[in-house]
Amino acid sequence: MDDSLHPSSLYIALGSNLGDRTENLRRAVTAICQLPGTHLIDAAPLYETDPVDCPPDSQPFYNSVIEIRTTIALGQLLRLLRGIESRFGRRHDHGHNAPRTIDLDILCSGELVLNTPELTIPHPRMTQRAFVLQPLADLHPGLILPGHDDTVCSLLENLTTTESPLLLVDTHWL
Repeated sequence: MDDSLHPSSLYIALGSNLGDRTENLRRAVTAICQLPGTHLIDAAPLYETDPVDCPPDSQPFYNSVIEIRTTIALGQLLRLLRGIESRFGRRHDHGHNAPRTIDLDILCSGELVLNTPELTIPHPRMTQRAFVLQPLADLHPGLILPGHDDTVCSLLENLTTTESPLLLVDTHWL
């Protein structure tokens, strides 16, 4: 991956469905903000969502999105986020969409389009998930993702999904 890409501002999706979900997310945001050259700009409200494409009997997730500013190259940032997930007990060898203490996904960064074996930006499934679009729309309703003509708010309004409605948990969870 090209580590020369330095986004100034980007969005990260956060999710947790094991343990103290709110505390897991708070600790993850703290860890992200402790990365060199990284600062929190804003955090969306916290939502509870039913698990999507997860094993049977998976617990509901808490989801949110944060906006950060960082000088860390994207490839390095991805590795650092995976390290944070591992420190919080996430096992990447437990299969796709297994229950997890923390899940961190880089969503988008301005007009950047990136498609490497390690990272795709914008995140390839973000426009299909209310649990990503809603908190992103809370932060930046007028945001237009690369490759789209509509705002994230419009994408959310026009989303056809079988997902259960999101439940607002806390608007000031950080």
